[in-house]
Amino acid sequence: MVGAVERIVQEIAALDKATSAIAEEFYDAYSTYLTLLGQAVRQQLILASYHVCTQGYPGAFLRLSFSQRQQLQQQLRTLAQHVQEEILAQLHKPVLLDNADVDRLALEPTADSEQSSLAWSPAEPLAVAATQTQPRSLTPTDLAHWREELEQAIVAELRTASHAANRLLQHAQMLPRTLPEPVLEAATDAEMSDPRAGTPNVLNLLVETGDDSTGTDPSDESNERSMMPIVAICLRRSEIEFADPTVAASRSKLRSLFAQLKALGRDYHKKQHEQSIAEAQAAWRSSWTEE
Repeated sequence: MVGAVERIVQEIAALDKATSAIAEEFYDAYSTYLTLLGQAVRQQLILASYHVCTQGYPGAFLRLSFSQRQQLQQQLRTLAQHVQEEILAQLHKPVLLDNADVDRLALEPTADSEQSSLAWSPAEPLAVAATQTQPRSLTPTDLAHWREELEQAIVAELRTASHAANRLLQHAQMLPRTLPEPVLEAATDAEMSDPRAGTPNVLNLLVETGDDSTGTDPSDESNERSMMPIVAICLRRSEIEFADPTVAASRSKLRSLFAQLKALGRDYHKKQHEQSIAEAQAAWRSSWTEE
């Protein structure tokens, strides 16, 4: 029975090596992807700004002086360059989870838009138990958590960039200055927007307005209300990838690696379960005595 435990331990060690190898592949693939994505975001942000200024609000753009137009364009270029740098800055090496994080993940499974939760049971963590003090290797759980955090950071950067661009347009009087902040926030939420129609990375909204300048009671039915069309920037990663074949190909590589990680995670969990059974059987035999 001791031999069975040793064999399983060796098999887990081999899976540890495979996890380290795929972690390196993941890091390199994300480095390439984020570099390409950052370049594409910089270009798409400028194109979306061009659409808002020339097709969404051409009259407002023409009312700007030549120097004001140049200033707005320079601000948008600076923002686009900053966003490109910030996207790449999200990348870091995979790290081991703390024991407290492992316990929390065991109880709180998470998933992103691509079903990032792995195919093992979230109630049985793959990483080290809370009582273990020996150093451990990187596990599929560590790597999956690292990937999910990175994916969330990318989405957050696109949302922040959209909001910053809309703020610049609003300050330049492209977007209405009276546009409520909740509406501006909604325009930056790619998950809430409809990508099926219109220009990529541009959101068309209809906002209900009322003439409150006279101090009339908003509940008064005589107070006329109308719908105001709003055109704003909403960077969507799916549209950015679709518009750039190199980014799409890089994303495909990440999906392939994630499929490998899920399979590795299932094997890792299976071997840990086998190890627990073998150790329990050995412990039973070591303490059993015949009466």
